[in-house]
Amino acid sequence: MSLRLRLTLLYSTLMGGILLTFGAAVYIIISVLLLNQADNTLANTARNIIQMTRVNSVAEIDVVTLPPLDMTANAYVQLWGEDNQIKSASPGIANMTASLDPIGLKAGEPIYRENTIQNVHLRVLSVPLRAGNHSVGVLQVATTLSVVDSARRDLLDILLASTIISILFAGVGSWLVLGRALAPLDAATETALAINRADDLSRRIPYEGASDDEMGNLIEAFNQTLERLENLFTSQQRFLADVSHELRTPLTVIKGNVDLMRRMKQFDGESLSNIDQEAGRLTRLVGGLLLLTQADSGKLTLNKQPIELDTLLLEVFQETRILAGNKVRLKITDIDQIQLNGDRDRLKQVLLNLMANAIQYTPQGGDVMMGLARIGDQARIIVRDTGPGISSEDLPYIFDRFYRAEKSRTRSTSPGFGLGLSIAKWIVENHGGTINVESKEGKGTTFAIWLPLEKGGHG
Repeated sequence: MSLRLRLTLLYSTLMGGILLTFGAAVYIIISVLLLNQADNTLANTARNIIQMTRVNSVAEIDVVTLPPLDMTANAYVQLWGEDNQIKSASPGIANMTASLDPIGLKAGEPIYRENTIQNVHLRVLSVPLRAGNHSVGVLQVATTLSVVDSARRDLLDILLASTIISILFAGVGSWLVLGRALAPLDAATETALAINRADDLSRRIPYEGASDDEMGNLIEAFNQTLERLENLFTSQQRFLADVSHELRTPLTVIKGNVDLMRRMKQFDGESLSNIDQEAGRLTRLVGGLLLLTQADSGKLTLNKQPIELDTLLLEVFQETRILAGNKVRLKITDIDQIQLNGDRDRLKQVLLNLMANAIQYTPQGGDVMMGLARIGDQARIIVRDTGPGISSEDLPYIFDRFYRAEKSRTRSTSPGFGLGLSIAKWIVENHGGTINVESKEGKGTTFAIWLPLEKGGHG
């Protein structure tokens, strides 16, 4: 059963329930009002008759006269004595010997009851008559309920007919309105099926309604999901292509050197060195991919402890001086004493990566500078070089996996894989910080790491 049909049945059922409840209330109210009107008529007639009734010296009822029937055209009167003998009756039922309400004769107080005599539905008021403390008889006044019954039947037929018609109209109206309201869902279904058939994640669901209603929010969320899936699919394709490319080069070198040694039938020192270097490249590549995979899956945890950033910075500076050799000049521009809570090994990995990149891409005689300063409630680490810089086209993608700016960092001269900055970005962000880069071609590159300080950190 479709959602449209289920909602239509639900709305129709709800409408039917409301109308039936309302109709039942109207029916009960009208019935009560009609019965109250009949009871008022009976009470007035009984009051007039009691005022004309007398009791003789032997405690017998003596009716002066009954009211003319013109006063109560639909009223029937019986006056019963204490001996259960009828003393007087309306002309219309003068020959009737049975009581209008046998149960009412035995009641010790005024009582209204309904009774059927000769297929005539009556409403009967029985009023005990007393003289002092003695019961002298019972007055019974009745009126036919044919008009009330007819009004009830007509009202019931009208209510049922109007309820059925209203439910039909509600069902048809709901079906049409829901068809229009749920049309975007059909479009979403068709789009999803089309995407599934054609593998085209670039398609989006069109929606012309209000963007802030539930349907608009659903369509927008679906389109955002499609956009994210498209980006992920594109990233995955690029990732697979990049991994394949990165693996091909070292594997080709290894295979070529192995084939060379096999033909020469002897170990060649240069070939073994090449194999060792390429095996190391593969090891680093697999290690970087494993690290990123663990980070993406949430399995990579940080061992955070209080660390002295200034001590860590000096340690990285000393280690990279060996790497720089006589090629570039390393400088520390400023350094503050700062303590924070972090993973020392991972933060050192970030700094070593940034410094290694800066040294590698800075030409002979250039400068690479490091700095640590407290800015407000954050620690700022600066790594700046005087290298060729990064083009504005490459700068937005510098932290993407396997991405390297080809103009200044060619694959032929770069031993890296384009994973270091991606790993660095993950480490910094999982310390609650940010990493950004500023660069202009020919004027060098500056990386800035911002880390939040713990309470009690000092500078």
